[in-house]
Amino acid sequence: MNDCKFCDPFVNPTEIVLENDLCIFLQHEETVLIGAGLIIPRAHHETVFDLTPGEWVATREMIHQVKSLLDETYHPDGYTVGWNCGEAGGQHVFHAHLHIIPRYKDEPFAGKGLRHWLKQEENKRK
Repeated sequence: MNDCKFCDPFVNPTEIVLENDLCIFLQHEETVLIGAGLIIPRAHHETVFDLTPGEWVATREMIHQVKSLLDETYHPDGYTVGWNCGEAGGQHVFHAHLHIIPRYKDEPFAGKGLRHWLKQEENKRK
């Protein structure tokens, strides 16, 4: 994938907060929810379903490192963690990436996690 924004050399090195041999954790400064970021495998895979067993282990290790960092730095009240897969699933960059989103009691959508939108009648298929 020559033009993938999550593949080297397109990743902005100043956005890499944590890394291991198989994945990185990026945070963009312009995010609305402070502390939110992405765990991205270094190797290009379109979705989470394409990850190798080693990448799963590296991602799990990274999740715990990220949580420790975010807990210490931002003191969130909870987390929303998820993968978007495919266009209908909300994926816009077709390189697997795990969203790690710290959540806060005082935010407008507090308490509305991943499943909130699944429960909305207006989202029911016709």
